[in-house]
Amino acid sequence: MMTVHEVSLLSGVSIRTLQYYDKIGLLPPDRVTEAGYRLYGEKGLERLQQILLFRELAFPLKDIREIVNRPDFDRKKALSQQIELLTLKKEQLESLIAHAREILETGEKTMNFDAFDTKKMDEYAARAKAAWGETAAYKEYEKKSEGRSRAEEVSLGSRMMEIFAEFGKLKGGDPASEEAQALAAKLQGFITAHYYTCTKEILSGLGKVYAAGGEFTENIDKAGGEGTAAFAAAAIEEYCRK
Repeated sequence: MMTVHEVSLLSGVSIRTLQYYDKIGLLPPDRVTEAGYRLYGEKGLERLQQILLFRELAFPLKDIREIVNRPDFDRKKALSQQIELLTLKKEQLESLIAHAREILETGEKTMNFDAFDTKKMDEYAARAKAAWGETAAYKEYEKKSEGRSRAEEVSLGSRMMEIFAEFGKLKGGDPASEEAQALAAKLQGFITAHYYTCTKEILSGLGKVYAAGGEFTENIDKAGGEGTAAFAAAAIEEYCRK
């Protein structure tokens, strides 16, 4: 077993931070001595590693606490997601380094900001957080989708895209309009009926993913024309604010 001081020296995390993690229920000690000293064993150190990996990926402490405290927390699954996110982060950093070197070596003055684009990483992070943050919803989805054929799944996906196609017809207007708000409600109802209970909190999170600029955005814009995903996200944001 290790003391807080020893864990701090080993991990580089300050004693004050470790004490704060204990206070908020993020990293409780494995044992507390009669004198009140916190002691950490292998279990606690493994949990600290998970916390630090999530922190490296900019997950808020509140989200990390909810994830690691879940009874169905899957360490292997979390590590797989963290590896994917860290790989994307590494690729983005390598792109930034190459961009900076090019500027230094060529004296390039053209303002090119492609290397700063984090959309791919942000989209994957949003998916990972959704998978952990909405476990009950995903379980409900598994139950509702049980026994569905591939053709039925494709049909549902096409029907959802039809809703986005309707958003596309309105995209030149006001996302707060009655028509746009009715479509946001229609989308919420469709997801609830066929996938999982779509609260406004969940719908708000989905709206952000839709406009993240990756695969979701491309598919939605394909259904309703360029700009549809951004318009739908704005309409959803307005709907969820009410």
